[in-house]
Amino acid sequence: MSRVAVAAALAVLSGTALAQTSQSQSLGSGYVQDSTRNITTGAFGQCVRTGYWNPALAAEPCDPTPRATAQPAAVAQPQPAAQAQPAPVPIVAAPRPVLEKVTLSSDVLFEFNKAALRPEGKQKLDELAGRIGDANVEEIVAVGHADRIASETYNQKLSEERANAVKVYLVDKGVSPQLVKAEGKGESEPMTAGSCQKMGPERASNKKLVNCLQPDRRVDIEVFGTRETSATGGTGNAAGAGGTSR
Repeated sequence: MSRVAVAAALAVLSGTALAQTSQSQSLGSGYVQDSTRNITTGAFGQCVRTGYWNPALAAEPCDPTPRATAQPAAVAQPQPAAQAQPAPVPIVAAPRPVLEKVTLSSDVLFEFNKAALRPEGKQKLDELAGRIGDANVEEIVAVGHADRIASETYNQKLSEERANAVKVYLVDKGVSPQLVKAEGKGESEPMTAGSCQKMGPERASNKKLVNCLQPDRRVDIEVFGTRETSATGGTGNAAGAGGTSR
C-alpha cells in the first residue's frame, strides 16, 4: 500500500474516533458509542469506557448505577402513659386530749352586767383548779359570752373582760399565765337561739327577757392535757364538770 493510501486510512480512523468521542461527550455518556448512539462493546461483550468516564456517568448494563434506597419510615415510639398522681392525703391533726370542759353561768361567776368575780364564781374556779392540779396541763382556754341586750360592741368588750377575769384568777391560783388563753365571742354564739323572741323591749329592765337569755351569759372553759393513771402506769384524760356542764 502506498504511503498516500496509509495516510488516508489513518485519517479516516482518526476522524471516526474523534467523531465518536465528540458524540459521546455531546451525549454525556462515559462509554464509546457507535453511529446510532448505541454503546459499543468489545470482543467479550464488555463496554468500552471513554477517557473521561467517572462514577457519575455509570450506566446499565455496563456498570451498576447507584439506586436510591427507600429509608424506612420512622416508627413513632409509644410514649409511656402518664401516671395519675394520687391525691395527697390530708394530714389531720390528732385531737388534743381534753381534761375538763365546763360551762360556768355568768350569773354564778359575776353579777349581772359585771365582770368582777363573785364568791360563788371563785369557788367554782377553785374546784376546777383542784381537779387539774395533778395533771400535765397543756393549755386552758376561757371563752366569754354575752346575751344580745345592749350593743354588739359593748357585749364583745364585756365577754372579753369576763374571760380575762377567769384567767387572772387561775393564774393567782398558781397556773402559768402562758398556759391560759382568754378570748371573748360577744353575743355571736347564743345558746338560746330563737327561743327568746317577741318578749318585749330588749333592755335590762325587761326581767322576763333577761331571765330567758341567762344561758347566753356564760364562760366556757376547756382544759387540755393528760393525767397519769396509777392503774395502768400510762397517761389518760378525764372530763369533769363544774357549774353547768356541756
